[in-house]
Amino acid sequence: MDGKMFVPFKTPDFENFSKELNTILEKNEKLIEELLSKEDKTYNNFVRPYMESFEKLDLFFTPLSHLNSVENSKDTQTAYENSLPLLSRYHTKLSQNRELYEAFSKIDSNDLAQKEVIRQEIRDFKLSGVDLPENEKKRLEEINLRLSELNNRFSQNLLDATNAYELIIEDPKDVEGLPESDLELAKTEKDGKTVWRFTLQIPSYMAYMTYGPNRKLREELYKAYVTRAPENQEVIDEILRLRDEKAKLLGFDHFSELSLASKMAPNDDAVVGFLNELADASLPFAKKEVEKLEALAKEDGCESLESYDVAYYSEKLKKLELDFDDEITRPYFEQGRVLQGLLDFVSELFSITFEQVDVPVWNEKVKVYDLKEAGSAFARIYFDLDARESKRGGAWMNDWQTHHEDADGKEYPASAFVVCNFPPSTKDTPSLLRHDDVVTLFHEMGHAIHHLFSQVKERFVSGIHGVEWDAVEFPSQFLENFAYESEVLKRFARHIETGELMPDDLMTKIKKSKNFLAAMGMLRQLEFALFDFMLHQKLYQGDEVQKLLDSLRDRLSLIKPPSYNRFQWGFAHIFAGGYAAGYYSYKWAEVLSADAFFACFESKIKKDMTDGYKHHILQKGASRPMSELYREWLGRDPDPKALIKLYGLENE
Repeated sequence: MDGKMFVPFKTPDFENFSKELNTILEKNEKLIEELLSKEDKTYNNFVRPYMESFEKLDLFFTPLSHLNSVENSKDTQTAYENSLPLLSRYHTKLSQNRELYEAFSKIDSNDLAQKEVIRQEIRDFKLSGVDLPENEKKRLEEINLRLSELNNRFSQNLLDATNAYELIIEDPKDVEGLPESDLELAKTEKDGKTVWRFTLQIPSYMAYMTYGPNRKLREELYKAYVTRAPENQEVIDEILRLRDEKAKLLGFDHFSELSLASKMAPNDDAVVGFLNELADASLPFAKKEVEKLEALAKEDGCESLESYDVAYYSEKLKKLELDFDDEITRPYFEQGRVLQGLLDFVSELFSITFEQVDVPVWNEKVKVYDLKEAGSAFARIYFDLDARESKRGGAWMNDWQTHHEDADGKEYPASAFVVCNFPPSTKDTPSLLRHDDVVTLFHEMGHAIHHLFSQVKERFVSGIHGVEWDAVEFPSQFLENFAYESEVLKRFARHIETGELMPDDLMTKIKKSKNFLAAMGMLRQLEFALFDFMLHQKLYQGDEVQKLLDSLRDRLSLIKPPSYNRFQWGFAHIFAGGYAAGYYSYKWAEVLSADAFFACFESKIKKDMTDGYKHHILQKGASRPMSELYREWLGRDPDPKALIKLYGLENE
C-alpha cells in the first residue's frame, strides 16, 4: 500500500472549525441526494460512496475530538461544543431518512462482509426511529442532540473538578514511605520551602492512596476524589430521563433493551444472570481477602477498615504475602523500553514490523510508527503516553483512518491513537512505569491492533467499526494477559541503571500478583456493571440513583464506602462514554479473551494459534458477528469457565 495514503495530523483552525465542518456536511448531503437519485443502485455505486462520506467526515473531525481530550483548552472546548449540534443533526437526519433506509433494504450482495454492512445499516435505521411519525422523529433528534451536549458537559465538569483540587503536604513525616519517583513528581516550592503537591490526576492520587502514611490525609484526598463534580447529579438525572424517553419512543420498555439490540448478549436476564453468577463465585474468596486486610489494619490500631485504607493495606499485604511491591518493578520498566518491547512482541506474535516515522504530532512526547508487512506500510499508530493537566484521565485507543476500499477499488490504510496517563519524564527522571501501567499499555495496544490489522474492504465493518460492544474489549484483554508472562517480560524488563534483566523471582511475583485480591477486584467491577445495567432497566431519579447503588453495595461491597461517596458523579464510562447499559461488556468480553488466551498460550506461545487468531479475529473486524468468527477460529463457543480459571477462583 502507498505510504502517502496516510493523512498527516494537523491542528485544526479552531476559529473556523464549525464553518468548515458545515461545508463538509453540506457536501455530504448533496452527495447522498445524488446517490439516492440513481436509477440502478448497486452495492458499489451506492453503498461504497456513502461509506466514503463517513470516512471523510471522521478524518476532519477526529483531530478536534482527539485534541479536546489530550490538549484540552478553551479553543478546543469551544470548537468541539459548537460542532456537536451540527453533527448530531446531521447523523439524526441521515439515520431517519426513509429513502436511504428503503435503498439499503433493496440492495443485495453475495459477499459476507457486504451482507453484514447491509444488515447492520437496516438494524441501525430502525433503532434510529426511521419508522416513527414525523413529530416523534423530531423529538428523537432533540433528545440525541441534548444527550451529546450532556455527555460532553459531564466530561468537562469532571476534568475541571479534577484540575481544581490540590492537597499540599508540608510535613515530611506525611510522605514517608512514598516511592522516590512519586515524591519527585509531587515536590514543589511554597513560600521558599519544599512541600509536596498531590492532585486528583490518577498517577498522583494513586501514589498517595497506595503509600501515604497519614490516614487523615488519605481520607481527605479520597473524599475529594469521590465527591468530584457534584453538578453532575443534575446532568445524570437529565441523561437518564432522556435515555428512558428515547427507548420508549423506539418501542422498548427501557434503555437496557435498546442497548442490547446491537450487542452479543441476547437479553436483560442473560446479562444480570451472568453478572450475578460471577458475583456468587467471587464472594467467598473476597470475604477471605477482606479478613486479611482487616487484620492488618487492626495491627495499626484501625477500628475498622475504610475505603480510603484499601489501596494502602492491599499494598502492605502484597509485600507481606508475595514479598512484592509494584514499586520494585519500576526501575525495570522505563517507558521507552517497555514500548519498544511491546512493539517487538507484537511483531513476533503476528509476523509484522514497526518502523518509527517522523510526522506531525500534537505534542513533542508523541511517538509514531508505521506497521509493515512484507516491507510495505499497511497501518500507522501514534502513542501519547505521558500524563499532563490538559489531558483527560485514563487510557484509551482512538481510531482515525479505517482500512477500506472505495468504489474505484482503491485501498486505504488504517491509523489510530493510543493514549495513556503515565508518570511524565522530567529532565532528571525518566518515566518509570509500574507493572499495572505495563498492563494498561498492552490493553490499549490490543484495541489498536484490532483496528489496524483489519483486511476488511467495507468501511462500516472494518477494524473496530460495527463490532458488538460486548466483544470490543476481547482483543484488548487478550493482549494484556501476556503482560504477566515471564516469556514476554524478559524482552524488555531491564534495570534503568544497570541494564540487568529482571530477576526470575520478581517475574514470578508479578505473575502471582495477577490474582492477588482478584475476587475483591472482580466484585468491584461487578458492582459497577450491575449498577449501570440496573440503572437503565427502569427510570431512576434523584436519591433513587444512590439508593440503587447502596442496595448493590449492601450485597457486593464487603468494605462499605462512606455515605458521602458519590461514585456516580465520576462514572464517565456510562455518562460520557459509550458504555451506558454496557459496562458489563468488560466481563462478557473477558470470557472470550480468557478462553482465547488459554488456546494460544500454555507455558509458551502457540504460533499456529496466534496466526489463526490474527486471521480469524483481528483481520476480520465486524465482517461477521463475533460469535461466528470465534467458532470459525476454534471450532466451538467460548468456555465461560475460562474466566474463573484465569482469576484462580475455581474451587473453595
